Amino acid sequence: MGITRRSILAGAATAPLLVGAGGVASAASWRPKWRARPDVDGLGAFESVEDDRADSHPGVRHIHAQGAHYRFDMHTRDRDTSTDRQRNEVAGMRTDGAAVVLREGERWRFTYSMFIPSSLRATSTFTHVMQTKMPGVGSLPVTVMSLRRTGGASRVEFKVVEGDVLVGATDLAPLQDRWIDTSVEIRIGDGSAGRVRWVVRDGGTTVLDKTKSGVDTWLGDRLRPKWGIYRSLGDTSGALRDCHLLLRDLRADKFE
Repeated sequence: MGITRRSILAGAATAPLLVGAGGVASAASWRPKWRARPDVDGLGAFESVEDDRADSHPGVRHIHAQGAHYRFDMHTRDRDTSTDRQRNEVAGMRTDGAAVVLREGERWRFTYSMFIPSSLRATSTFTHVMQTKMPGVGSLPVTVMSLRRTGGASRVEFKVVEGDVLVGATDLAPLQDRWIDTSVEIRIGDGSAGRVRWVVRDGGTTVLDKTKSGVDTWLGDRLRPKWGIYRSLGDTSGALRDCHLLLRDLRADKFE
């Protein structure tokens, strides 16, 4: 797939004051809006589950809530409804049975831990492990976190799709076969009004902390995150294997 289409805000020097009940002013801050608990919520924490939409692997479930984490399996035989790619993902967030809606002008932060095994390799085409998208058939991603192989180097990277803007990238191999932490903060804005910050931590070490301003993080209607494995079958590096991805401690906060 070509990149063709169309925050942690690094933190303002002074947070705006909001007037609450009784006329009492309070500084804006990050407020918890969603948390996915595999052992309690199961897959009901998400708006939808896209597990082998083409029924290419009958009788096999690919997305599971297992104890404290979610597991996404991908087999080389699996196919999406578009047969040149594979997709096993969850989409959106649900709290108390209602979808959590992200609108233009808002600021959101997604934090979670992920385990990328060595079997889930970077590819010469796209392999996304997180996206933000507008819901609907045919809608292209707005942002993507991907495992990409370029010039023999395997990296995990984050891009804004409109303008093919690289927010940041780092070597993949040192981060595989272990739990790492990541945070994606987005100011949702059209044209050049958006901003993205991406942080990756390995234990107590900050591996990457990058911010891009003046980017397009809005397509229309509403935005929602997606997690899982979404990859092209057009890889030429021989990296496509049976694999899986583990996620835990998923949460979303809104700045308000």
